[in-house]
Amino acid sequence: MKYAVLLLAVSCSLSALHAQWLETTIQLSPASGPSAFCYNSHDNKVYCAITGHDSVVVVDGQTNQVVTTIPTGDVPFALCYGSQNDLIYCANYRSAKVTVIDGATNQVVRAVSTGNGPRDVCYNSQGNKVYCANSEDNTVSVIDCASNDVIATVSVGAGPSVLGYNPRDNKVYCGNVFGDSVTVIDGTSDHVIAWLPAASPWAFCHNIQNDRIYCAEYGGRVVVIDGVTDEVITNVTAGETPDALCYNSHDNRVYSANLASEDVSVIDGATNEVIATVAVGYAPWAVCYNPENNKVYCASYEAVTVIDGTSSQVLRTIGVGTNPISLCHNPLQNRVYVANYDGSSISVLRDSMTGVEERPKPYASSRKLEATVILTLPVGAVAFDAMGRRVVSPRPGVYFVRDEGRGAGDVGRTRKIVMTR
Repeated sequence: MKYAVLLLAVSCSLSALHAQWLETTIQLSPASGPSAFCYNSHDNKVYCAITGHDSVVVVDGQTNQVVTTIPTGDVPFALCYGSQNDLIYCANYRSAKVTVIDGATNQVVRAVSTGNGPRDVCYNSQGNKVYCANSEDNTVSVIDCASNDVIATVSVGAGPSVLGYNPRDNKVYCGNVFGDSVTVIDGTSDHVIAWLPAASPWAFCHNIQNDRIYCAEYGGRVVVIDGVTDEVITNVTAGETPDALCYNSHDNRVYSANLASEDVSVIDGATNEVIATVAVGYAPWAVCYNPENNKVYCASYEAVTVIDGTSSQVLRTIGVGTNPISLCHNPLQNRVYVANYDGSSISVLRDSMTGVEERPKPYASSRKLEATVILTLPVGAVAFDAMGRRVVSPRPGVYFVRDEGRGAGDVGRTRKIVMTR
């Protein structure tokens, strides 16, 4: 018995020593707008799309040093990694091309022409193919990673904007934001095999244990899809405006970041019931799971909330740059990278038994946050939707706003705003 008590005490001590902390901040050039990540497991590199400067920054996963900056097409919006050929694919929204980057040399191999408005990319590991959602053409381009040629163009619903992959059944899921539907594509034949209803689908994740696909509806639910039959199993009521998902493989849980209700819904993967609701602060925009320490990271306005995967308790809140919108995990160094869109920086968080833990930072002041929740657009402001399209008369929802503005300090400043009724 005394040995069990001793082991428990040692375990608790070690757990207390493990801390998530801000290791460094990689400062980028002003107005760079870092917006999306992917991780190269072969070369231990992190790639970050720099929307404001039409480029991709390459970060060494060991040293946290910027290795190089690679020019891409106009408005790089999404990235994915093709592991079989060690290639990175970057969807460039306004140039209707996907830039292909060699993972070893950091050289551009090719620019692949796709449909208009490429908004997202995902990798089919079984077929060694990349799928690109073309939001303005209502199509998905299928790229063969061996030749980097487009081998198929799949017609989908209106406004295809998000993609997800099911490696167990080799299927690709396309969320059609304006068509209120999900198109299911067979990963072998590249044919459409199912259409499913979903109100403004915004994100996907795969529960590999139960073979279920979770789709975040912007209207407030998470749709659960059977990976084999392609049928909707149930609709889970989450918080307000679910906009990001991730899966905890250790505890078989799905996490839904809810933009408007400022929380994360924890969904049991076996029962599909919400078992916890975790407050995380203003405008949670991204979540990711770290299997090395069984922690979930949620990016909100100026902070990242770290959630314990087993207890669903908030462990700490770490201050980062302004408006973090993307997260990426490096398993070799056990780091999490945070793209701070308005802060023009990348925050690097680390979990280790060394280093000094960053003092938890409270959420941004309500005075600053209230400035981003508005009823009408300010004079001189220009609003863009999630697809980068200019919106003349925005309805209630989330937009990116560029202030053309009145003061020199406001010219060209981009921020995320929430329009309310």
